[in-house]
Amino acid sequence: MARKLRVEYEGAIYHVMNRGDRRELIFLDDPDRERFLTTLGEACTKTGWQVHALCLMPNHFHLVVETPQPNLVAGMKWWLGTYTARFNRRHKFFGHLFSGRYKSLIVDGSGTGYLKTVCDYVHLNPARAKLLTPEQPLSSYAWSSWPEYLKSPAKRWPWLRVDRLLGEYRIPQDSTAGRRYLAAQLALRRAAETDADYRPLRRGWCLGNEAFRKELLGQMAERLGPEHYGEERSASVAEQAEQRIAAGLKRARWTEADLGRQRKGHPVKVRLAQQLRKHTTLTVGQIAERLRMGSRGYAVRLLWQAGRKPTLPGPGKNLTRPGAIS
Repeated sequence: MARKLRVEYEGAIYHVMNRGDRRELIFLDDPDRERFLTTLGEACTKTGWQVHALCLMPNHFHLVVETPQPNLVAGMKWWLGTYTARFNRRHKFFGHLFSGRYKSLIVDGSGTGYLKTVCDYVHLNPARAKLLTPEQPLSSYAWSSWPEYLKSPAKRWPWLRVDRLLGEYRIPQDSTAGRRYLAAQLALRRAAETDADYRPLRRGWCLGNEAFRKELLGQMAERLGPEHYGEERSASVAEQAEQRIAAGLKRARWTEADLGRQRKGHPVKVRLAQQLRKHTTLTVGQIAERLRMGSRGYAVRLLWQAGRKPTLPGPGKNLTRPGAIS
């Protein structure tokens, strides 16, 4: 069965989200929410997870979690499965509670601002969904980790880790003054945010710079199988193709600009196209566009002609042309 590829490694940070089946409620009352948080705490104890941000919405949840051990899949299976069983037992229901597999976005936690972006997105969800009026502070929404950030360390959830986000806000100490500054900064972000600010969070599979993305793609290429699907697979296939193109250009002593300058049917382009057809899942149309070979039909003809050409013998061997008298 086709499934999304999960990338796991020590110290990975994920933005995890899952909705109720058919977008139905996953919490019917506050005791359900309390049970969900209790179950998350148990999962953190079992797995060593460190939560950076959390928000419970009526029919879905957001979680930013760091995994010191590569165990996101095992932990999520236990957490969501256990909560579903407890929810069904309490309400005398049965069957699925969540809608298929959860979505997980891999986040660059190197201190370059990506963790801050995703945590802000999670903490601002109640305001964005209009569960709060413009006059209500974010801290008045109880089912989020944001009110916990504003408490003293001894009063917080034991599995909530705040130092990484404080660091991205350049707050040196978890003090009253530091927490007051943090609240003021998020209030400013709330007033200024636009939908475009968070588009990469909603549509992508990772959040980080190009070096971070390439490193992940390298890991994924080693694990990718025919049973995987999704944006991760497409990105990995594209990265493998780019690596082959770069190697082919280097062998030919071409630059990227030469692809545009040289003629569409140049033998270097044809050889590259043959390699891409053999070793990647790119279509002929995609190859033609990437290598500047003109139309798909022209590329098909070039590849067909290249496949029909006989292999020339090596030096010192006789060449016999068709129809020649020997």
